[in-house]
Amino acid sequence: MNANGQFGLHSISGDAAAAFEALAHVQLVVSDCDGTLLHTDKSISEHAKDAVRRLRQAGVEFTVASSRPGAGMRYIVETLGVDMPYASYNGGNLVQPGTWEVLAAHKLPRDAVQTSLEALASAGVDAWVFVGDVWYLTNPDGAYVPRERRTVGYDGVLVQRFDDVDLDAVDKIVGSTADAPLLERVEAQLQTQLEGRANAARSQSYYLDITHLLANKGDAVRELAKRRKVPLERVAVLGDMSNDIAMFDIAGTSIAMGQASDAVQRRASLVSSTNDEDGFAVGINALLSARGVA
Repeated sequence: MNANGQFGLHSISGDAAAAFEALAHVQLVVSDCDGTLLHTDKSISEHAKDAVRRLRQAGVEFTVASSRPGAGMRYIVETLGVDMPYASYNGGNLVQPGTWEVLAAHKLPRDAVQTSLEALASAGVDAWVFVGDVWYLTNPDGAYVPRERRTVGYDGVLVQRFDDVDLDAVDKIVGSTADAPLLERVEAQLQTQLEGRANAARSQSYYLDITHLLANKGDAVRELAKRRKVPLERVAVLGDMSNDIAMFDIAGTSIAMGQASDAVQRRASLVSSTNDEDGFAVGINALLSARGVA
């Protein structure tokens, strides 16, 4: 096997041959949603649907992990027939399909909430607060409000100030702005300010997610694998953003989408096509080919 296009994937760093070999032994696949499983227009391609169907037929389990609220993932979960728990809020919640019961939840500490909201306000970045499946906002004219509405499938709740929200029950805070360099600077600032108290990582170039320390995709994948009694070396993950690196670091095999930044790609075992070029399906089909599935 080689590092230059085997099964439509390639490697930037690390042992490509070992990464391809590991694909043949995968028992569980966990995929990011936006920018990975989904096209940019938020659609699920027929190639992706077929890849998941074939994966299941091959006896490999499949689930998803996203920065979205649990309710904002239901369409994806139902469309793909996911029947094992999935991770919302970057792993802050584990949710059981069908009953939609929250099996585990990690709420942000109150002091981390205050620090985050103050930093976002000071930078002039729109803030959203998520409690359960409810999305609170103070600026209905924010640049990304229409996009978030389309993404999660429901409207946010307008409040005059976030002090009117139960800030002891926050699952996630999002900072949103079209100024990507600004958000990158705020990300670095909050990573320092929140060290030891919370995570701050961009899920898109225009979204900065703040979650509980244990609300990360790495810990989520670890818990999902434990629940299915699958060794981490037999888990494959797919993603495209910095918030996916936590799961790249613990899974046996990680596949980055082609549009991911160089920094994200370097942390992955393998690199696929872009999400709009069906990089998710390319990755899954490579896994199936490695298992000898035509």
